[in-house]
Formats: sequence, C-alpha cells, structure tokens
Amino acid sequence: MTNRDVLKEYDIPEEEIEKEIAELIESYDFDKIDEVYNNSIKNFELGMILKGEILGIIGNDVVIDTGYKSEGIIPLSEFDSVDEVNKGDELEVVLESFEDDTGLIQLSKRKADRIRGWEKIVNVYKEGDVVTGKVIRKIKGGLLVDVGIPIFLPASQIDTKPPGEIADYIGSEVTCKILKIDEVQQNIIVSRRKLIEEERSKQKREFLDSVEVGQVVKGVVKNIADFGAFIDLGGIDGLLHITDISWGRISHPSEMLAIGDEVEVKILEIDKVKEKVALGLKQKSENPWVNVEERYPIGSTIKGQVVNIMSYGAFIKLETGIEGLVHISEMSWTRHKSSV
Repeated sequence: MTNRDVLKEYDIPEEEIEKEIAELIESYDFDKIDEVYNNSIKNFELGMILKGEILGIIGNDVVIDTGYKSEGIIPLSEFDSVDEVNKGDELEVVLESFEDDTGLIQLSKRKADRIRGWEKIVNVYKEGDVVTGKVIRKIKGGLLVDVGIPIFLPASQIDTKPPGEIADYIGSEVTCKILKIDEVQQNIIVSRRKLIEEERSKQKREFLDSVEVGQVVKGVVKNIADFGAFIDLGGIDGLLHITDISWGRISHPSEMLAIGDEVEVKILEIDKVKEKVALGLKQKSENPWVNVEERYPIGSTIKGQVVNIMSYGAFIKLETGIEGLVHISEMSWTRHKSSV
C-alpha cells in the first residue's frame, strides 16, 4: 500500500508512482521465473546423491544445506562421533524424502557412504582379488568385515579348522579372497580359508621340492593318535609312526609327545605324488643294537631292570631299546616252576 502522506510531503504525484509500478510488473517474465523454480525442484530426485554443507546440530539431528529450497536433516547416529560434525564441512548425502511436517528434507549420510564405497570396490576389485578389512560384527552365519563397505565372511570360510567362537574375531583385521561380487544385490562374499589353503599349498610344494630323505627338520605336533603323531612341517603334515618315536617300548605316543610340542624329526620317506612324508624321531640317535656284542659280550655279568613278566620268563631292560629275556628255566638251579 502506498503511503499517501509521504507522497504529499515530497510532492510526488500518486498516478506517476502507480504507473512506474505497473511498468515494472509488466517487465517481469513470470513464466521464466516459474520455469527456473520448477527446474530447481526437478533437479532433486529421491535416491540421488547430493553435496551438502553442515550448518549445525539441532537435538539429535544434523542440519545440512544442499542448495534445495529448504534445509535437510541427518540423524546424528549416522556419524561415528559428534567430533565428525563440524560446521562448514562438506559431505555427500542421499535424498530420502522431500519436506515433511517440519518443512525439512530427510537425508542419509550412511547410504551415500555405502553407495560410494560400493562404487569404489567394484571399480578397483574383482572376484579372486585379495582385500583386508576390520571385523565389525557377528551376524547369522558369519561375520561382517569393513573394507569401505560391509562384506560377508561366512563362518565356514574363516579358517581351515573349526574357528570356535567367531565373535572373538570382532575388532581384528583379516585378509580374505573375494569369492563372489553380486552387483544386483550389492553383496560381496569373501573367504579367509581360501587364502590359508592356497598359502599352505604353496608351502607344501616348496617343502617337497626342497627336502630330501635323511634330512632333519623342525615341526610342531599337530595331532596325536594311537598309531602315531602328525607333525606340522609348514604347509604339509608328516606322520611320525609310534614305532619310529623311540627305540624303547612305549604303549602310546602321548608318553613322549604333546600337542603343540616343537620337535626335530628325520625324514624317512617322501611321496611327492601322494604328498606324504614319513618321519622318525628315534632315527636321530644311533640304533642301540649296533655293536651290541661289544657292550654286552657273552658271558659277562650285567644289571638290568625288570620291565615285563610273562608265564615263560621275564624281560629285562639293559638300556633304552635293548631288552633281554630271562627264561623261567634260567632263573634258579634248585627250583623250577611252571610259571614265574
């Protein structure tokens, strides 16, 4: 509304003012203004990634300026910490919905991070490549590993042996091989077990190509059975049979070995086709029966330890690996019994 008192004070004709206003209004291209406004709205589509600037924090939301006609908000929970939220910082966000009852648009930083992370992964990696990431949490059937985006490590692919409580891996870094990239579902499945198997296969081949029969090698007792012990030689397991553990008498390998023990063993046989190695522990020392006649000449008197008694006599241990039989008929000149 025109202030007529002011017009009178400055002696300005009212008709002249109204004429100027009318000409100014006629000069406006309202169709062009509407087109610019509508185009600015059309340039914003749901699901698109926008660049925004942090304006501040209100309650549990971060206020973002994306250039749209109204500001947007992101839940503060989508940031790792409040320290990440700095006024003036730029970031990428996904437009989730237009103005709600508050007059603000809804945005998501987390979805934008996932989209960009996915684009980076599929552009850099392919199936068969190796990735390293941090285990972030346990889910049904396995673990989630963060390599820029969460990827799935199935429980069966964690290790070559049962991994036990897989939650123990949370917080640790793991290196895995990509088994499958599903671009439609935006899922990646990886395997740590595959890498371990490939590394052991490489070590096995290198071991078989480098060792010879008669060579002494170091290993770790991996498993114990009634018939012997399996020794991890680094990439391949060798069998140490119970008969090759000691020159003396033992009833079970556990009498001399325990799982986890580090031992030096001698290679007795190598089958490169079947990838099998036979090992010996007693063969590291000389066979006690070598030159036994010189140590125990016929007719000499010796002392020994009774180790076993049978109906026909007693076995006497002279030293490890050497036992002799005292027959019942040789025990006394005066008394002969049918059993000892």
